[in-house]
Amino acid sequence: MAYMTDRKRAKGLGSANSGTGHFWSMKLSSVALLILIPLFVFTFGPALGGSYEEILAYYSRPFPAIVAALTLLVGFKHFNDGVQVMIEDYVHGLSKKVAIIVMTCISYGAAAVGVFAIARLAL
Repeated sequence: MAYMTDRKRAKGLGSANSGTGHFWSMKLSSVALLILIPLFVFTFGPALGGSYEEILAYYSRPFPAIVAALTLLVGFKHFNDGVQVMIEDYVHGLSKKVAIIVMTCISYGAAAVGVFAIARLAL
């Protein structure tokens, strides 16, 4: 920290110019998940054990569908950020860039498939 300029010290950015933003993104998504996970559990619980028609009717209502979709989106975003930090810490060189790109595609793809499935149920 001794070599940082006053401007960088005031902005809170390190040498990569992105650490603070990534940190706050992780904190924000974790707080959102702190709220969304109990909501998801309490909205998903009544649907357990139901037939396909009952599940279809249950997720046709907007609140359970929105809670499930938000939980999926925020959860996979948080997962992607966490895996990116882990890859940046333990993988080096070109394989680091490739691993980050692959994990980003996998996590966003899984979130898209989940939201598409919920949209098919809800609509």
